[in-house]
Amino acid sequence: MPAPFVCNCTIDMKPAGRRLLRLLASCVCVLLLSPPAQAGNQKEERLAASVRDALHQAVSDVPPTIAIKDAAERDRWLAEMSKRLEKRVSNPNERKELLTTVHYEATRAGLDPQLVLALIQVESQFRIYALSNAGARGYMQVMPFWVETIGNQEDNLFHMRTNLRYGCTILRHYIDLEKGDLFLALGRYNGSRGKPDYPNRINNVLNKQWAWAPSQTPTQLATGSPSPIPASVPPPAALPQTAAVTPTPDPKPLQAEPSPQAPRAPVRRDIVIVR
Repeated sequence: MPAPFVCNCTIDMKPAGRRLLRLLASCVCVLLLSPPAQAGNQKEERLAASVRDALHQAVSDVPPTIAIKDAAERDRWLAEMSKRLEKRVSNPNERKELLTTVHYEATRAGLDPQLVLALIQVESQFRIYALSNAGARGYMQVMPFWVETIGNQEDNLFHMRTNLRYGCTILRHYIDLEKGDLFLALGRYNGSRGKPDYPNRINNVLNKQWAWAPSQTPTQLATGSPSPIPASVPPPAALPQTAAVTPTPDPKPLQAEPSPQAPRAPVRRDIVIVR
């Protein structure tokens, strides 16, 4: 049996080469050490023409605003949520834009913004360029088939507003499909309908990280909101006693004029594979 080959040579690298090597090593560490995310794995389903049309209308873009009428309450919510998000999103302007868009998109879809924040944390750890092995993309880990089903081929799921609009629209659709049962809707969003692990994980993150007691209810848009998605439904029913998730009542949606399509996303700075 031949002796193993041993290389005793020394590689003399220039400073630029050493910097490149350190950069590549850092990228590998980021990919290996990134916290795990439970990527969404929605199943592609046949949709009735009316449902498809309603969802298509729902993903057309409008300028986001925080859906709280009182200015003081609005500022209090934004300041508190920004503080909680600081460790994950360091840039204050990015935090403000993300939180504003989350609140608007959640409210227009009849969802609790705190629930959506918890879902984003579980799905992507607030990484816009997160990409799962199943192909789910962005903050809310939206599967690409939705672009062909209800959107336009130009829609970029790594674009913040586009991703949040799709994610909230899809979750609202699942809640309607499950007749208000949030436990089953969250499981369907994750591709694990009927299993408690994912809904309970969302509930734990919601209670520990994003719980919020507004001083004004129901939440209302200061400038109006698009129509419900795809139609108004009763508030989610209480979950079975075996499940830990407690649904929150939907805010009342208002009407607003549609706006042009969202701009395309900027050039991607990084891609994070989540497993």
